[in-house]
Amino acid sequence: MPKWGYSIIEEMLNPEKTAKASGRELKISHKAAREVCKAIKGMMLNDAKQYLRDVAAKKKAIPYTRYNKKLPHRHGLIKTFAGRYPIKASQQILDVLESAQSNAENKGLDVDRLRIMHAAAYQGIKLKRYTPRAHGRASPKYNTTTHVEIVLDEKPTQGEQ
Repeated sequence: MPKWGYSIIEEMLNPEKTAKASGRELKISHKAAREVCKAIKGMMLNDAKQYLRDVAAKKKAIPYTRYNKKLPHRHGLIKTFAGRYPIKASQQILDVLESAQSNAENKGLDVDRLRIMHAAAYQGIKLKRYTPRAHGRASPKYNTTTHVEIVLDEKPTQGEQ
């Protein structure tokens, strides 16, 4: 059994109507992953998948709200104007989304009504390596990994509520 859990409270989830997936220790920027998760949270599953494909193709930009110092303006952003195209992060998060979709199909949920209820990214472990310097010395070089978690829930129809 894994020794990690999800950052969302389990009591908030209905196990019959939700599906979860997580990507652990992905080699992507945690800052870019945070902004991508913030952008897709609350979207329908098919819209989010198409959005992430457009980001990877540099057709749409991800709005940056927190790490946006000296970022250029991008065309098509609504509330905030600074943005980027985090290609590697969007591709990795798209893989986690497809894994969550497979988990939902395995549970028997309707894929057309799935909504992203929870999307979070935070830092994983740091991989410490060394880069050689002059005169036989070495400097440490850290690579941070990222944990990404996605929770999908089935949006109720008009008569169900």
